Amino acid sequence: MRNMSKITKLGLAALLMAMLFASCVPQKKMLYLKEAQMAAENQSINYVNERSVNYRLQPGDNLYIRFINTIDERSTVLLNGDANRLTNDASIYLNSYTLDEEGFIEMPLIGKIELQNLTVDEAKDRLQTELDKYINETTIIVKLSNFNLTVLGEVNRPGTFKVYQSQINLFEAVALAGNMTNFANKEDVKIIRQTDNGSEILTVDMGVADILESPYYYLKPNDIVYVEPLKIKQWGFTTFPYSTVLSIVSLAVTLYLAFKK
Repeated sequence: MRNMSKITKLGLAALLMAMLFASCVPQKKMLYLKEAQMAAENQSINYVNERSVNYRLQPGDNLYIRFINTIDERSTVLLNGDANRLTNDASIYLNSYTLDEEGFIEMPLIGKIELQNLTVDEAKDRLQTELDKYINETTIIVKLSNFNLTVLGEVNRPGTFKVYQSQINLFEAVALAGNMTNFANKEDVKIIRQTDNGSEILTVDMGVADILESPYYYLKPNDIVYVEPLKIKQWGFTTFPYSTVLSIVSLAVTLYLAFKK
């Protein structure tokens, strides 16, 4: 019986140790930019990346286009139409110009003009050149109105977000989704990007500082960011499960005493 007691104690100890290790996500798995963490406190580390996102317009993209003519107000009203009454996302969409299947938009005075495969700045320049043939002293403002970003997986607030700026990086995207959870696999983050030939899946490691130099650090319109879970999530806990352990220990002691009798 004494040997039985020792075996029981060893078994309980092994069970507690196993649950302790199962419950812990290693700290290094929870850190971003790990190389930067290793630098001296007063040391500066520089990473070079390309800030400009040369997104090229594709069929289905929506452009918000506004005309300003300080000399002839009637021309401004004619060209803008209802664009002056934009109040929400739906009205922006309804009053924007959509590239058709061939990459053209159709505008007052200018008519049909091809903008496919141009950047927003290049599209603005082309529109300005065409408009100058008909009206002088008119300035054009062009914005991409459908910069949507989707963040899924191990984040606190997954969803699709509208980005009202010309560029956004991976960390800003994760921040929009409420940061990653404790079970996020920062070393295996997927970016799903639409290309001319279909969808492309890119894999990046947000746990290392080299991500700051990655060509995928800055996202493009309609990108999908998927954060995979760590394998430990199948049987782990974010914090030590004291109540669960106490319940198991209590059950084990009860069973031991019952068999002992």
